[in-house]
Amino acid sequence: MSAPVEPLELAGWTHTYSGKVRDLYVPAAGEDGTVLVVASDRISAYDHVLSSTIPDKGKVLTALSLWWFEQLRDIVPNHLLSGGVSTDVPAAVAGRAMLCRKLEMFPVECVARGYLTGSGLVEYRENQAVCGVALPAGLVDGSRLAEPIFTPATKAEVGEHDENVSFEHVAASVGAEAAAELRDLTIAVYRRAEQIARERGIVLADTKLEFGRADGVTVLGDEVLTPDSSRFWPAESWEPGRAQPSFDKQFVRDWLTSAASGWDRNGSEPPPVLPAEVVERTRERYVDAYERLTGSTFAG
Repeated sequence: MSAPVEPLELAGWTHTYSGKVRDLYVPAAGEDGTVLVVASDRISAYDHVLSSTIPDKGKVLTALSLWWFEQLRDIVPNHLLSGGVSTDVPAAVAGRAMLCRKLEMFPVECVARGYLTGSGLVEYRENQAVCGVALPAGLVDGSRLAEPIFTPATKAEVGEHDENVSFEHVAASVGAEAAAELRDLTIAVYRRAEQIARERGIVLADTKLEFGRADGVTVLGDEVLTPDSSRFWPAESWEPGRAQPSFDKQFVRDWLTSAASGWDRNGSEPPPVLPAEVVERTRERYVDAYERLTGSTFAG
């Protein structure tokens, strides 16, 4: 059970969809091939949208996505038409909305992993492979892989959980040629981003990308390389064999599963309201990630 999503009413726009974090709108005057992507301050954990929000989170996600799109434009085109503070974006959502081309999205989460952790670690411990990709013995939580690997997942609805699948599963869904292109683009984006992050003292452990098609061309969509879709670790404290400090919502996850929250993850009750300290410290992590990566001060 998740907190109800109540998107804003925006003059000139019709709301069409709400995900865990983003709300989508199309022009009220009729379809013109554009979509307004609005990042909210909502936060999700363990397949629940929490009742608490993280101030400025939507602005951080949008600003960081805009920055990354610029860093990656020579590798793959993206869906951005305009964003941030723009005359094309309603004032009510300025700073946390992007005007984008409407894409025909591929039904797959394209995940690249350069380090072993999370669901990949769980799968590795079961069969020494992740999504059908065999890995060497002896790896531990946080181990760096010899080469980044493509570990796709199904796209889940709000309240459901993404499931890791094999490359062959993707090929059966979208075709062998498209699957190979998605894999190659995902790895290329990860390699570029990993290098940029490393130069700034951040380990990019893994990231999730979404692609679509426009006029027959594969295009990078949704958000890109934010703390919501990626695991960012401070390089100075990276130490394989344990859970790593991170610039994301792991702080929220840790509190929810602690005795302090009193919440049973496997029960039927929704997660409790986050304490003010957890909210503020989570906001600090998102802002810190933005500032370290971009070299700019977050204006808020």
